[in-house]
Amino acid sequence: MNILDALLAAQNGGAVQQLGRQFGLDETQVTSALSALVPSLASGFARNATAQGGLDGLIGALAGGRHAGYLDNLGSLASPSTTADGNGILGHVLGTKDVSRQVAAQAAASSGVGADVLRKMLPVVAAMMMGAMARRASGAGQGGGLPGGLPGGLPGSLGAGLGGGSAAGGGLLDMLAPMLDRDRDGSVVDDVTGMLGRMLGGR
Repeated sequence: MNILDALLAAQNGGAVQQLGRQFGLDETQVTSALSALVPSLASGFARNATAQGGLDGLIGALAGGRHAGYLDNLGSLASPSTTADGNGILGHVLGTKDVSRQVAAQAAASSGVGADVLRKMLPVVAAMMMGAMARRASGAGQGGGLPGGLPGGLPGSLGAGLGGGSAAGGGLLDMLAPMLDRDRDGSVVDDVTGMLGRMLGGR
């Protein structure tokens, strides 16, 4: 299951309903907002995970165990601490507030949801994505736990997922890959580079 589907299906659609109540949107608008925001965030997660030391950081953060609670306890999504945590996540995966604002503006253009609402939703969605990956890492939900294969217990399929290869059992980046391979050439590296270049102002 890719990460967008995981968010939409969380608690049998309860996460979508929670976001709707929280941000004054109907379920169709929430679905459109998530469909617009998640690919850009997925590219940030992928870039961060493949940077020097980034994979260790992601695994370490997921191992902390607290992120899974965002999808287990949907009421926590409205907590200021969730927004604060989400902003910290955005700092790692997108880098600057300017990039976050650009992501919200692009998502507004494609989803029809206002950019001001999407800016407020962005950190919550980032926290939810960490929750989905934490559940995958712990073996909850589809796909089971992380496959072994790299020194220090790092899963071999994490790197393989970005390169377009496959590994038995899947991995965290396998959740992100369907969001990234926009030209469907089997490799997400070029797509991540292009998406991030546009967000960072590259023309």
